[in-house]
Amino acid sequence: MPAPTFPNNAHRYDPYRTFKFQVVIGGRTVAGLSKMGALKRTTEAVKWRAAGDVSSQRVIPGGSSFEAVSLEHGLSHDLVFEEWANAVNNVADGDAGVSLKNYRREVVINVLNLAGTPALAYKLKRAWVSEFQALPEFDANNMNTVGIQMITIQHEGFVRDEGVEEPVEG
Repeated sequence: MPAPTFPNNAHRYDPYRTFKFQVVIGGRTVAGLSKMGALKRTTEAVKWRAAGDVSSQRVIPGGSSFEAVSLEHGLSHDLVFEEWANAVNNVADGDAGVSLKNYRREVVINVLNLAGTPALAYKLKRAWVSEFQALPEFDANNMNTVGIQMITIQHEGFVRDEGVEEPVEG
């Protein structure tokens, strides 16, 4: 018999859905979040040959890199994206200075079960905003579109929060 995919919920077979998630930036939950890019790590493959063994090539792991993560939320009065982007490069102050104290933030990504309880969590290491879209493209001919604000986050890796355990579901 195979190992259970959900140890605390043996009756469950379906994986978690991608529409139930939550992002917390610097301790603040982002309101109206609609989309998040994938967490992805790529490790370079280093090829080498041993002396005297010209018939085969070996492959070992090299350095790893982490892709930027994009976050989108509906245009509102929530300033979490704008305040963070301004901490990285504040053109409002006239010198576009960087706040060395506040430009990196802790980012926590919670995967929620259908009841809205955190089931998995990941933390981004040393995250900062590299791109900020304050306003979307406007089109007066399309009244069925929601305005989206977007940031792109650079980070130095992610780790799973082992303290978040699988919730028991009824």
